[in-house]
Formats: sequence, structure tokens, C-alpha cells
Amino acid sequence: MNDDSLILGCLECGTKNRIPLSRMDESPKCGKCGALLSTDIISQPVDVVDNTFDKVVLGSVLPVLVDCWAPWCGPCKAVGPVLDELAVKYKGRLIIAKVNVDENPRIGSKYSISSIPTMLLVKKGKVIDQVVGALPKADLETQIARIL
Repeated sequence: MNDDSLILGCLECGTKNRIPLSRMDESPKCGKCGALLSTDIISQPVDVVDNTFDKVVLGSVLPVLVDCWAPWCGPCKAVGPVLDELAVKYKGRLIIAKVNVDENPRIGSKYSISSIPTMLLVKKGKVIDQVVGALPKADLETQIARIL
């Protein structure tokens, strides 16, 4: 991929679409099914809840780093700005999703999350690893490289 375009996965049919950056503000559509492509999730973390986890995370054509957090957790708050930066840096190649485990107990239970922050590394609909703790930016980038 070159620097003047992004790959956006269609949330409807899963097709990967290459969109020139110069046309991102033109409401891009999927070349296969014609559905509008979501451009709001490419440069910021996406909030995911129990009801949307399967579609947004497991159904993503892009790799996903899921941040399982809670608002009262100090280390979770510390890693938040780092994830915001990484969402911008890896836009079009990675989705960063955030799950408040206090409000979404099904996800915490399903993935046996007992400590937060916990990062789930998801590729092709499968959780390939879990990383526990507030990692420094460089360590998070090492984990991201594993799923790109």
C-alpha cells in the first residue's frame, strides 16, 4: 500500500477497497456491493459493545487490537492516548477497538479477562493472543506488527 491511499474493509460484504486519500471526503462506496464505507473508524479507536463485538471485531477484514478497559482503571487511562496515536498511525491497516468491560460483561467473560487493561490481538476473526497490562507505545507497536 502506498501512502496516498488507504484500504477500507466493507462492513457489509468484507471486500477490501483501496481509496485514495484525496477522495476520502467523497463518501466512498464498496466496489463490490455498493455499500457506504465507514471512514470514521480509520483514525480513532472504535467503541465496541457486547452486541457489536462479533460484527466489528471478529467480522473485520482488517486486524484488530481490542483494548479491554474500565473508566476507574488508572493504567487504562494512561494507555488511552497512546492508542489514539496508534489509531492514526495505522489507519487503514488496523482497527483499534475499545471495550468497557464494566458495561459489557459478556466479552470479559467470553475471553476470561481478569485484569485490565487487556489487549486482544485479533486477525481474520480469531483472537490470536492476549496481552495484559499498560504497555509502552513501542511494545504495543511490536504486538501490532504480529497481526499486520
